[in-house]
Amino acid sequence: MAIDRTGLAEFLRRRREVLQPEDVGLPRGPRRRTAGLRREEAAALCFMSTDYYSRLERERGPQPSEQMIAAIAQGLHLSVDERDHLFRLAGHQPPPRGAASEHVSPGLLRIFDRLGDTPAEIVTEVGETLRQTPPGVALVGDAMRYTGPARSRGYRWFTDPAARDLYLPEDHAHMSRTYAAGLRALLAMRGPGSRAAYLAGLLLEESEEFRSLWEVHEVGIHLEERKRYRHPEVGRLDLNCQTLVDPHQSHRLMVYTAEPGTESHEKLEVLAVIGAQSLTSSGAGGAGSGGPR
Repeated sequence: MAIDRTGLAEFLRRRREVLQPEDVGLPRGPRRRTAGLRREEAAALCFMSTDYYSRLERERGPQPSEQMIAAIAQGLHLSVDERDHLFRLAGHQPPPRGAASEHVSPGLLRIFDRLGDTPAEIVTEVGETLRQTPPGVALVGDAMRYTGPARSRGYRWFTDPAARDLYLPEDHAHMSRTYAAGLRALLAMRGPGSRAAYLAGLLLEESEEFRSLWEVHEVGIHLEERKRYRHPEVGRLDLNCQTLVDPHQSHRLMVYTAEPGTESHEKLEVLAVIGAQSLTSSGAGGAGSGGPR
């Protein structure tokens, strides 16, 4: 497929102009005259330089890669139909839809972008973190730095002892059962060629604990809504985890809160400050700054 430079430039300009700062978690500011987002704001949301993004809007530069187009589609909060259109304009076949897709829906992103002072993350059905708020990173660490099968928290749980450090030892056995049962249910739902099947195959080879749990054939074991952490900086935390599910993309928005007036609530406020300081020092902008890293 050939790139349609004029169509691509016009589509990018139009999508940028209809997006408002508050739609993507950015402050509006008192002197804004631009219709929609500025080019530098759109570029930051897409994790690319302003110069590179500007050249695309001016019909210049090399053909963007599939990875770059995916980042633009997510940064501009495109729907799946709009994402597919953008890929075709750029001369690429659109990626698959459904459970295998990592494109977060605009509706889920709009909610996420308003949670900048709250620990929150968006994850796939196999536990791969796609977005984290700064307080979310301060709570559980940067879960987006992983590559390969280690992107899945269930895979890390059985293969990396450090993955358990954040949780109380008395909760480990139940969490192990939950991850094994959840992966088995996903495998039955998605089939032998799925991401779940790939991860299960790896874990059966690499983890004796996983093999023993897999043989029990449990399903329907769920993680508790109440989470208990032993954080290296603020100590014990008792949190509630509320989950919003996007049924079309099989993504979950997970939000961590504490009961007001409790010690855990005060500690969460400390983590929000830590997250804000980390965000400032990194030079990133917006609540949705948990992009590819």
